[in-house]
Amino acid sequence: MFSIDTMSEDWENVILLSADALRADHLSCYGYHRDTSPVLDELAEESIRFTNAYSASSHTREAVPALLTGKYPDVAVDSGYRLVTETIASTLSKEGFSTGGFHSNPYVSRAYGFDEGFDKFDDDLNLGQNRFIALAQRAWDKLRGRHYARASEINARSLEWLESVDEPFFLWNHYMDTHGPYEPPGEYATLYSETGGKDRDVQTLYQRAIDEPDSITEEERELLINLYDAEIRYNSDLIGEFLEELDRRGLLENSLVVFTADHGDAFYEHGYYEHPRYLHDEITHVPLLVREPGRNSVTVEAPVSTLDITSTIANKVVGEADGVSLFEEIPENRTVFSQARGEYENDHLWRYAARSEGGVSLCERNQETDEMEFTGDGGEVLRDELKDYVERRVRRMNGEEPESEHESDAEIERRLEALGYKE
Repeated sequence: MFSIDTMSEDWENVILLSADALRADHLSCYGYHRDTSPVLDELAEESIRFTNAYSASSHTREAVPALLTGKYPDVAVDSGYRLVTETIASTLSKEGFSTGGFHSNPYVSRAYGFDEGFDKFDDDLNLGQNRFIALAQRAWDKLRGRHYARASEINARSLEWLESVDEPFFLWNHYMDTHGPYEPPGEYATLYSETGGKDRDVQTLYQRAIDEPDSITEEERELLINLYDAEIRYNSDLIGEFLEELDRRGLLENSLVVFTADHGDAFYEHGYYEHPRYLHDEITHVPLLVREPGRNSVTVEAPVSTLDITSTIANKVVGEADGVSLFEEIPENRTVFSQARGEYENDHLWRYAARSEGGVSLCERNQETDEMEFTGDGGEVLRDELKDYVERRVRRMNGEEPESEHESDAEIERRLEALGYKE
């Protein structure tokens, strides 16, 4: 596909590729038993591969803001999950970069302010936010079973944009294929399952797994995993096509490429599916590959966070951030933190996690009573470190988080329902 020998000593462009709901341990380059990610495996061989990378949160509404800002979710977005902190796109735009973002996740759309700093921002809301027009699109999308833009569409849109820009540029592609409901296209549907499953049946099964996880049989669980793995293989292959086209255009040789995920997905390891507001490994342990021209491939086992990505990209350009540059030496004894605020009937429960080489410590804090419950295998030292972190975050949040009442349009509501976010 592309060779490390052709890389230059420097980079001018930044290409951030992120996958939605992609857990690290289902990639073959992270030791999975299936060959789910041959292209990403090849990219890993030319990259710094971080084996213990963790998302700052377990769901898109908090994970992506942290990824794009380098700030913890409790300050990156307001109480309505609207972006309130400058992103890497804004930072690089001020430095003269052309900036483009391409995805189809309603939670990080222009409706929540995520277009800020992007010259071109394609969030797949093609008919805008007019409620009546969006209803027509909703009806049409339902007929054709379309929940998000496929990787092929994201690739085509971003490549078309690249034709119109001069270097340097910052490009963010966020792929939704690995997010449920798992409906791998074409021949991928039967890659790991003989029958594959009909789209409507898979959608129903996926929703039942979210609503009634205890009702899922082992056979049904295996089907969900098989389809999920097939989506990973499709996404990996399409990322390969994208990288090949960048290479053909001569863009890879002077571009920093970062690949990661916003969070993972669960398959009943802790009694739930999908990615609710918990912080277990299956929904926070994410892949992280950083390919810089001129650098040799290396594996880093020290704990790192998706918060580190903006500091890595911008280096000295970025201002205050909660992460560190991944080009620096990462201490083996480093601790990284994650957080997830509760929702619905559990909105008073906020969860926090600390991870180090010694294990993990989890904390559930009742916002109404200030009570904290700790679990995990990280020991007393890590628990105390997490307790200090939680107390610092609470002090910072109290009285500082602005209220926001932002009403999503009809199209956003439809897509959130299709992705299993809405009941």
